[in-house]
Amino acid sequence: MSSSLQKVERFRDEIRLMTLKELHHLGFGHYGGSLSIVEALAVLYGEVMKVDPDNPNWEERDYFILSKGHGGPGLYATLALKGYFPVDVLYTLNQNGTTLPSHPDRNLTPGVDMTTGSLGQGISAAVGVALSHKLSNKDNFTYCIVGDGELNEGECWEAFQFAAHHKLNHLFVLVDDNKKQLDGPTKDIIDPLDFEEKFNAFGFYTMKVDGRSLEQIYGAIQRGKEQSNKPVAIILDTIKAQGVPYLEEKADNHHIRPSHDDEEAILAVINELENKLGKVVS
Repeated sequence: MSSSLQKVERFRDEIRLMTLKELHHLGFGHYGGSLSIVEALAVLYGEVMKVDPDNPNWEERDYFILSKGHGGPGLYATLALKGYFPVDVLYTLNQNGTTLPSHPDRNLTPGVDMTTGSLGQGISAAVGVALSHKLSNKDNFTYCIVGDGELNEGECWEAFQFAAHHKLNHLFVLVDDNKKQLDGPTKDIIDPLDFEEKFNAFGFYTMKVDGRSLEQIYGAIQRGKEQSNKPVAIILDTIKAQGVPYLEEKADNHHIRPSHDDEEAILAVINELENKLGKVVS
């Protein structure tokens, strides 16, 4: 990805900027889990996935399913910047009449392939999509981001076992291992033990990478595409509220209604990103 790394880095910064701006405009929201998937979204939509924003329902596209639907603001920023809808629409997030509800809805938002939000269910849908492509002898890839807290749900592991049994090698599961969930640290709610060992035991080809590294994420996806008979799991070692140091250190950073100090930290990063990009995206 060396020749296009600068392009993807810029896309990452634009996604983080617009995620912050849409949430700041709303006044509250899921900062933590939206920000921790920005790098993964930048690699997928900026370099890896075969999509056509002018034809969102193109049958030959790669599919993306955000199983951890509360990360919707990050996905919306990505889709807007990619050209699925005007960037200004981001400022209608979660408001009456919006096409951008709190969690993704395929009937409302161009570019959303599956309605999600009930944790644990998105991965089952992704497995179904991947299976349908295999049965139809299609080469579409299906990418699904799940949360580490979401993997408390038994339904996820039933879906993983099913995917391995059917050798869905065009299915990629990216685990946003940001170590926190709604009620606190993931290890304190239900210790997930070792995700790599668990996914390997469930029949996946598994890798763990630095979830802040565009190059590592891209490299893992490319290695995963070499698999011929296993689904792929990529464990992303991330930080909740990634990219906003003050919020990263905040104990309760799942859903935030910013305090004065939070607000100052958010605006500082917005200004920093705007200066870095050399222009205001919107």
